[in-house]
Amino acid sequence: MPDISLTTVVVLCIAALAAGWIDAVVGGGGLLLLPALLLGLPAGTQATHALGTNKAVAIVGTTGAAVTYVRKTRVDVPTAVRIGLAALAGSMGGAFFAAGMSTEVLKPVIMVVLLGVGAFVIFRPAFGTAPPARPASPKRILAAIGLAGLGIGFYDGLIGPGTGTFLVLALTAVLHLDLVSASATAKIVNCCTNAGALAMFAWQGAVLWQLAGLMAVFNLAGGMLGAHTALKKGSGFVRIVLLTTVFGLVAKMAYEQWLA
Repeated sequence: MPDISLTTVVVLCIAALAAGWIDAVVGGGGLLLLPALLLGLPAGTQATHALGTNKAVAIVGTTGAAVTYVRKTRVDVPTAVRIGLAALAGSMGGAFFAAGMSTEVLKPVIMVVLLGVGAFVIFRPAFGTAPPARPASPKRILAAIGLAGLGIGFYDGLIGPGTGTFLVLALTAVLHLDLVSASATAKIVNCCTNAGALAMFAWQGAVLWQLAGLMAVFNLAGGMLGAHTALKKGSGFVRIVLLTTVFGLVAKMAYEQWLA
């Protein structure tokens, strides 16, 4: 455990609580949690320790949210696990190629995609508000495994920001889920990808376990609260949070690309 002031620890715990809530509702909690760790850890701390600690915290909140969703609403767990295993493989592939590719080149493309997604959700107010009329066909499940699993998993390993949000959007579009069900399914997929990443970081000795353990308690509380909020408020509320997250992500990436 590095030498961190009590004030910084408190701020990090609050960030973990908020990140857990955001991530459970619509994904994207890492947009808050990872920058908080990068800023809060002492100067000279390797970035991999922030990444590893972030995964150790996030997997607890994600698991808590997933369990809450499964207990409170209908989720196709076998399909979610299949997508999750594909995402695990995709993220490992993305991480393999990340070392030899400049992510700065890809960020403008991702911003354009996100803006397009935001416009689509705004001009299609019914998107993700109606439950599926029937179970997804095998073809749609296979498409979800390819897009939400391998594709977005690869993106997660290569770049990362907004993975949870992309998962919610892809699952809603491909499987015709409502936004609440898509968020629930995305949490199970996230558990698989986080587990793989955490195993790699732990093997490298890049996890600050004491700090992660403390922050994980708050992240778990935020994740469970966020899942309960999404279930109570419904798809309309999730849609608002989704749009806020999408445009927040675009603003963050634009700042990092051209102003930082």
